[in-house]
Amino acid sequence: MKTALTGPVRVRFPPSPTGFLHVGGARTAIYNELLRKSLGGALVLRIEDTDRQRSDEAMTRQIQSALTWLGVEWDEGPFLQSDHGERHREVAQQLLAEGKAYRCFCTSETLDALRAEAQKAGTALRYPRTCLGLSEDEQQARIEAGESFALRFRMPDEPIRFHDLVRGDMEIGADILDDYILLRSDGSPTYHLSVCVDDADMGITHVLRGEDHLVNTAKHVPLFAALGGPVPAFGHLPMILGPDRKRLSKRTGSASVEEFRDQGILPQALYNYLVLLGWNPGDDREIMTREEIIEAFTVERLNAAAAVFDPEKLAWMNGQYMAALSDEAIREQMEPFLEAAFQGAGLGSVQDQDPQRLYAALVLHRGRARTLKELAPMVLPYFQEALEYDPELCAKFLKNPDLAAQLRQLAQRYAALETFEVDPLEQTLRQLAEVLGAKAGALIHPTRMALSGAKGGPPLFDLIAVMGREATERHLGNFIHLLEQTPQATSVE
Repeated sequence: MKTALTGPVRVRFPPSPTGFLHVGGARTAIYNELLRKSLGGALVLRIEDTDRQRSDEAMTRQIQSALTWLGVEWDEGPFLQSDHGERHREVAQQLLAEGKAYRCFCTSETLDALRAEAQKAGTALRYPRTCLGLSEDEQQARIEAGESFALRFRMPDEPIRFHDLVRGDMEIGADILDDYILLRSDGSPTYHLSVCVDDADMGITHVLRGEDHLVNTAKHVPLFAALGGPVPAFGHLPMILGPDRKRLSKRTGSASVEEFRDQGILPQALYNYLVLLGWNPGDDREIMTREEIIEAFTVERLNAAAAVFDPEKLAWMNGQYMAALSDEAIREQMEPFLEAAFQGAGLGSVQDQDPQRLYAALVLHRGRARTLKELAPMVLPYFQEALEYDPELCAKFLKNPDLAAQLRQLAQRYAALETFEVDPLEQTLRQLAEVLGAKAGALIHPTRMALSGAKGGPPLFDLIAVMGREATERHLGNFIHLLEQTPQATSVE
């Protein structure tokens, strides 16, 4: 049964700098931050870089950058776990002196043979405590003979029981736990030793982490007790699955935080979405401000069931956040995406474009895009000399032998307008349609295609007004030329 928490708390987020920050780690960081914000206390950022071969200082900076972009705030750190190596070794020696750890002289070849036997039997390797009963004299003799040794923690013989903040009361059987290594034969501390010593020294009161750490927690609970301090409260977060309900993969959303940023996802949208992957506010709200999330957050509402990452749902939510941004904010957020789009289209820098038209085009199209990256190419037709028309999208227009002449009449009437504004633009088109004995749509749809290269978009006459007289005349002329050069059209004339 879940129990209510009271503050203040001290929590930590301890990423390993061996790769980018992915959605699972980001969600863990968010939940720890929310626990601290809702109950008071502190969030410690600790970089677990004891795997020196795989750790990368650039990744350490990248993780901090990703957390900052996402909006996760920490109170202390970042601390490097590798800076505390001597402290970890000191504690290991203390445990040895107290009889809570023991020297293991088994060679890697011996352990490999035991592992092979276990695999053959279809079981996991459990160290048989070969070295537990060695006398002190025998140990010293082997040390003097130059034999290397590791330090193992003496695990209890009974099951490990603890209360999980998410899953309730837990029991891990002793038959799947063995005396694990604290110090390797080269004197380097293992993850289990380092994380527990750091948590104890930093006064960590609560540990929220992924359910893949459940067995680790069973190993850590007795080690915390052996250290003589309080045992933190643990909560294990559910797995995040892809839409196919399989383990999250690159294809189904296992991207780094930076990749979502580069796709044009807003940080507040990603934060909001990740919060709901394993937690709910107790009602049907989905779009929530940071303040609303903090106010509603409780550990009791964390769900033990696996969460499904739905890229379409994230895109929808991002679109909602984009729609809520002020016009000025959307323009600021769009800057890098516009620059890439304009450069990619050979239009030079975004700074070279008419800022008033660009601003108006962004405002006009913003509600039709779900990501910033999706929005950027929508404004290119307003600045391009010529558009590329998709033959499939244009097929029905290309088959109309009268359309070129009709659009030419429209272009002539638009050229004669004194003001290029929405009302006269619309009146002119509808009047021409009436003269031609056609519905307005017969001119609206091909005109939209001519000006934007797309079948859909914002209201046509708003589009024309923003595009301006010169670009409208140019795109209409190019499309008329395409129609006139199409065999289906010219063969009927």
